Amino acid sequence: MNEFKLEEIVSATDNFCPSRVIGKGSHGCIYRGILEDGQFVAIKKQSSGLQKLQDNTKLENEACILSSLSHNPYLIRLLGTSRDSFKNKLLVMEHMPKGTLHEFLHLEDDETTLNWSQRFKTAVQIAKAVQFLHEENPTIVHRDIKSANVLFDQNLNAKLADFGLAIRMDGYDSLSRPAAGTIGYLDPCYTVPSKLSTKVDVFSYGVLLFEIISGRKAIDVSKKPAAIVEWATALIQQGRVLEICDERIELPHHMEDTIKNLAFIASRCVSLMENLRPSMAEIVIQLEKSIIDEQSVVRFPLWTSFLCGFALQRWQRKLGCKTDSTQINNKGNGSGVTISKGALLVREILAEIT
Repeated sequence: MNEFKLEEIVSATDNFCPSRVIGKGSHGCIYRGILEDGQFVAIKKQSSGLQKLQDNTKLENEACILSSLSHNPYLIRLLGTSRDSFKNKLLVMEHMPKGTLHEFLHLEDDETTLNWSQRFKTAVQIAKAVQFLHEENPTIVHRDIKSANVLFDQNLNAKLADFGLAIRMDGYDSLSRPAAGTIGYLDPCYTVPSKLSTKVDVFSYGVLLFEIISGRKAIDVSKKPAAIVEWATALIQQGRVLEICDERIELPHHMEDTIKNLAFIASRCVSLMENLRPSMAEIVIQLEKSIIDEQSVVRFPLWTSFLCGFALQRWQRKLGCKTDSTQINNKGNGSGVTISKGALLVREILAEIT
């Protein structure tokens, strides 16, 4: 792993200028930096409170986890590390210029929110990221899956970030750390260290799915109920699935079944019975099946439209007259007969095969 000199980091961030801050959290700040070769990077520095305590555990843990992983397109990339003048850890990460999923979903400017295709793509990409972690040997549990930790690159591809709380389940030590996470996303079954499992991430992913679908925060005290899980699961149980959908953007008819499926997956993920929650591998399979189903729905009208047009042209040549694209009036018997595109298509195909 590359070790950057402190002078490089100070120069890249203009001495950690406040105007360079692009993210804040309970564990520290993230600065936008420009290296000498012109490369944009994100530099994570501990919060002032942790610096005073000289508590490097979160950044040390993140560096350890990320440096041990092979490249994955859906995980944030660690470029290297450094140390400040007090020997506190600094992380140099790839820069994700489009910000966080949380910003896209919850900023007041509705015009900048993600459309349904982008939301579904994000759900698939993060599911694959978590699946990758769970299939590591030993398994890695992220423990802090939330919209603020989903970042976007220039092409709006999503990557999972912030591994400060992640645990590699490689022995007793992994089951001795206190339960941790973010309120609203935290699995209510995860109350003691021994309850740690991949199902903790599955629950958080389910909350994230509800957030993606609804545009509502995981916890919003201005609403009743305040918890997104309680609100969304109640609507699903009442058969009112589409009422969960974000009203700021219109849901295309051809995507209704896809989004319903997303909601049903989310409801399984947040089950209080851990054994009923699907694995991330199962979730990815279901999501990819939704992609296939959606594509087949989209393609069919395109083919029928083409065939209808072709059939109409042949009928026009046979009748020796011009018609509009939707009807033919046959006045030979003194009555007007309207022939729909669908009827023309069926009649033409039948003529070709009989």
